Amino acid sequence: MTSAGNGFATPNDPAMAGPAHQAVQPVSFRTVLVSFLAAGIGLVAGFVAYALYKLIGLVTNLVFFHRWSADFTSVGLHHLGAWVILVPVIGGLIVGLMAKYGTPKIKGHGIPEAMEAVLINRSRIAPRVAILKPISAAIAIGTGGPFGAEGPIIQTGGAIGSLVGQLLHTTAVERKVLLACGAAAGMSATFNTPIAGVILAIELLLFEFKSRSFIPLVIASTLATAVHMQLLGPGPMFHVSALDFAIPLALPFYLVLGLICGLAAAGFSKLLYWVEDQFEKLPVDEMWWPAIGALGLGMIGFFVPRVFGVGYDTISDILNGQLAWKLLLIVMVAKAAALVISLGSGTSGGLLAPTFMWSAAMGGIFALAANHFFPGAHLAMGAFALVAMGAVFGAASRATFSFIIFAFEITRDYNSVLPLMLVSVIADGIAMLFMPNSSIMTEKLATPRFASASGL
Repeated sequence: MTSAGNGFATPNDPAMAGPAHQAVQPVSFRTVLVSFLAAGIGLVAGFVAYALYKLIGLVTNLVFFHRWSADFTSVGLHHLGAWVILVPVIGGLIVGLMAKYGTPKIKGHGIPEAMEAVLINRSRIAPRVAILKPISAAIAIGTGGPFGAEGPIIQTGGAIGSLVGQLLHTTAVERKVLLACGAAAGMSATFNTPIAGVILAIELLLFEFKSRSFIPLVIASTLATAVHMQLLGPGPMFHVSALDFAIPLALPFYLVLGLICGLAAAGFSKLLYWVEDQFEKLPVDEMWWPAIGALGLGMIGFFVPRVFGVGYDTISDILNGQLAWKLLLIVMVAKAAALVISLGSGTSGGLLAPTFMWSAAMGGIFALAANHFFPGAHLAMGAFALVAMGAVFGAASRATFSFIIFAFEITRDYNSVLPLMLVSVIADGIAMLFMPNSSIMTEKLATPRFASASGL
């Protein structure tokens, strides 16, 4: 027998007994109940995102500047000298111990782990994940890890939603919706992007667009964003000066950028999982892998301090056209290398912000190169940086629509929509040619080692 109404009832539910009209009211009540639960999850996820944001700032200040402060500070201003090489190693060792004796589910950037819970574990996430994931991420990022906070917050928010569903003995479908509400709320509260948070949850976790899930998602995302606005301010994540996207004159250049972004997305995805495979071949216990990866990060960061930490300040500099081409090239290569080495080692941290940094640098370099060879083009570096950072991650994750909206929301410049749409879909098509059956999110789920894990 199929589900009735808006789909929450199951064959064992009382709502399925008797005439069809008797099932309408209970199913509607379940939708209202899930929506109320989503509201609570959104509020909690908003405060958790703020707490993690501050915890990362606190760890960063304690480790690199030896002061008690939770404000975000650029790690590049540190005065540790060569000792900075060992700081990420300490963080990597702590994360390795937490993964071995706490839960291995803290490893990775968070979104594939949330997807695994939906696809394999009937949307069940263990309570310890909700506790240890944000702590491990704060330690990894605060000791210099080149990660963002969004992945861990998405996984933590999803864990909160899953736990609420488990405590109240909801159905698997309802738990999936609550998990997605927590994930969407986590992303919305991190970047102040409520629409992108909803769409990302639909594209990567729910795989459906129905009222039974859309209504709770919007409620959770809206309330989480309201918490962000109250605690961190109402403005966009990145303050970007007015950009000239040069539509329609620059369309030929955007077409070429779409091709480059698609190749970059596929290449980066394959490189990340190749590095993971190399770590699995090491003849040492996997507890040590994050520390080994962190040693590589420390050596890169010693020469290029901008690779340390979340890098929001560097992303803002790129979008505002404040970096010369040589520094853009260094940031692009060094950040991408630090990211694949660190994340490939199995540590804890988000993939979104660091990918934004190196892809934005790539877009900026493209604009500068085009201006050099075509002096009459007059392309704005910040415009091409913004479009590239949305297109690369959208293509790599197969969540193109999410990151078209995301890139627009973080700057709130409506003129960016047309080039974002064009470049993103071209990049997505190119990435699909090279990775037809997987993405940076699902490649990990396809490995036997990952798929065999219980998740609890």
